[in-house]
Amino acid sequence: MRVLPRLSFGVGDRFAHQAEAQLAAFEALAATGVVVAPVWNKSNREHTFLGTEPESVRAAAAAAVAARRWPHPWFVDADHVRLDSVERFLGPSDFFTIDVADAIGRPAPAADVAAFLARHPELCRPVAVAGIAAPLDLDGDRAAAIAGAFLEACREAGAIWTRIRAAKGDDVVVEVSMDETDAPQTPPELLVILALLADQGVPLQTIAPKFTGRFNKGVDYVGDVAAFEREFTADVAVLAHAREAYGLPAGLKLSVHSGSDKFTLYPVIRRVLATTGAGVHVKTAGTTWLEEIIGLAEAGGAGLALAKEIYAYARDHVAELCAPYAAVIDIDPARLPTAAEVAGWSGPRLAAAVRHVPACPDFNPHVRQLLHVSFKVAGALKERYTDLLVANRDVVGREVTTNLLDRHLAPLFLG
Repeated sequence: MRVLPRLSFGVGDRFAHQAEAQLAAFEALAATGVVVAPVWNKSNREHTFLGTEPESVRAAAAAAVAARRWPHPWFVDADHVRLDSVERFLGPSDFFTIDVADAIGRPAPAADVAAFLARHPELCRPVAVAGIAAPLDLDGDRAAAIAGAFLEACREAGAIWTRIRAAKGDDVVVEVSMDETDAPQTPPELLVILALLADQGVPLQTIAPKFTGRFNKGVDYVGDVAAFEREFTADVAVLAHAREAYGLPAGLKLSVHSGSDKFTLYPVIRRVLATTGAGVHVKTAGTTWLEEIIGLAEAGGAGLALAKEIYAYARDHVAELCAPYAAVIDIDPARLPTAAEVAGWSGPRLAAAVRHVPACPDFNPHVRQLLHVSFKVAGALKERYTDLLVANRDVVGREVTTNLLDRHLAPLFLG
C-alpha cells in the first residue's frame, strides 16, 4: 500500500496554473527541516463547474514536481468521490477521499447491526482509551444506535474501495470523509465507525470527521476553540486505540477538512501533534483561486479590470453562486460593497479586501467568501482569465507562495 507521510497538506489549484508556486512553499518549509507532503485536490463538483478532467490535476502537479525537482512524496487526491463519480478519477489519482456523508443516518437492517455487535462485544461496554481520562461512554444500546446510523455509510465506503482496488490495486491512499453532515461525530461514535470500516476491509489512512464549530469557506473558525482542542485530542487517542484494536493502517491519522484558513486552530493542532506524536492531513479549499484574484488586482491594468469584472458579476448573482455552498458560508449581503464602489478601488485596495489578514481594516470576509464560491465565473471566461494568469505569473505566484507558507504551513507546522 502507498503510505501517506505523517504530515500532509491538501491544496487546490482550480485553474492548474499555480502548482509550482504552491510547491515553492513546501520547499521553503522543507528547508527548515519539516517535510510535508503536498496533496493536490480538485473535486468532481469543481471539475463539473469548470469543464475540466481529473487528468489535468496530475499533469499540472507532475510538471511542477519535475520543474522544481521535488524529492519528497506528493499525491493527487480524488476529492470527495462517491459511487457515481469515482470512475473518472481512477486513472490519475493515487489518493481517494471517499465521501459517504449522504449515507449517514440511512437505516441499517437490525440483523446486520446485531451481527456487528456480536463480533464486537467490546463496544457494548465502556471502553478505556489511553490519553482520555474517562472511559468512552458506550453500552449495548448506544453501540447499536451508532452502528445503526453509520453502518450503511461504512458499507458504501467499502463498495467504493472495492471499485478503486479493482482498478488500482493497493497502491493508493484511502481517506474516508464524514465531515459534510449536520452533527459532529463524538469520540465514542468515531470508535464504532472505525470498527465498522475495519469490518468492511477499508484500509483508511486518514479519516475526516465533522468537528464542532463552523468551518466556513475561506475564513477563520467560528466556535469554542477549547472544545475543539478537547475533541481533537480525544479523536487522536481514539485513532491510536483503533489502529491496535482493529488492525487498521499504522499511520492512520485525522484529516481536517478546514475549508481553509482556520488560523485560530493551527496552534491547537500543532500543540496536539507535538504532545502526542500523531500525524495530520489538513485539506484546504480554494485559497489559491483567491490569491490569483489578489495577484491580478495587485498587477493593475487588465488584471485589475478583470478582478473587478468578476466581482461585479458575483455581486449581481449572489444567490445563484452561494446556493451550492449555503451550509459553509455566512455572507451578509448588506456588507458587500456595490460593483460601482469596487470599480473605483485601486488594486491594493481590492487586494486588501480579499486577502485574509483579519487585522487589516480593509479586509472584508463577506467579499472574500463571495469570491471564494465564484470561481466558475472566471472559468466561464476561459482563456481570457488564464492568459492574464500567465501574463502576471510572477506577481500572482508570489501571492500564492506567500499565502501558503506564511499563513498556513509555517503556523501549522513551525509555530
